[in-house]
Amino acid sequence: MSQKVLLTSKEVNIILHRLACQLVEKHLDFSDTILVGIQPRGTFLAERLKDMLVNEYQIPKIALGYLDITFFRDDFRRTNKPLEANKTQIDFIVENKKVVFIDDVLYTGRSIRSALTAIQSFGRPSEIELLVLIDRRFSRHLPIQPDYRGRQVDAINDEKVQVCWKEQDGEDAVYLINK
Repeated sequence: MSQKVLLTSKEVNIILHRLACQLVEKHLDFSDTILVGIQPRGTFLAERLKDMLVNEYQIPKIALGYLDITFFRDDFRRTNKPLEANKTQIDFIVENKKVVFIDDVLYTGRSIRSALTAIQSFGRPSEIELLVLIDRRFSRHLPIQPDYRGRQVDAINDEKVQVCWKEQDGEDAVYLINK
């Protein structure tokens, strides 16, 4: 097994600032916008972006929620091990709001399809956008594309993109792992 550094901590930080700027350009004061981190790994990116928007871009109130898609996936019954759900935490109205789904890696698109189904339990958003740190563009199974992307990666199927977050993994970095 070999691994290659795709993004260093400094590069991750630069990309996070760029993504935050793009969100501000599009949503301005965020009064009608909700950020939703896709559980489990999109939550780190969502929290980091919210902190940046509040502390560095002085946007006072940002609604941030977390969406568990475990039982909305089309492959959730295809495994012998019991599934462990994450926690959905959306304590605001989604109806007629602009929702920005946030996830670390866009791979096949199936997680996002699941999130589109899961969010309907909370109301009907006026619009849904997708923000990802890494877009694996040649691996899509569904016609889903990000509105905001940190970096596009051309990884072949036996390669894995691993996103590390300081809060959980001790460092901010992205690796391409060859199995």
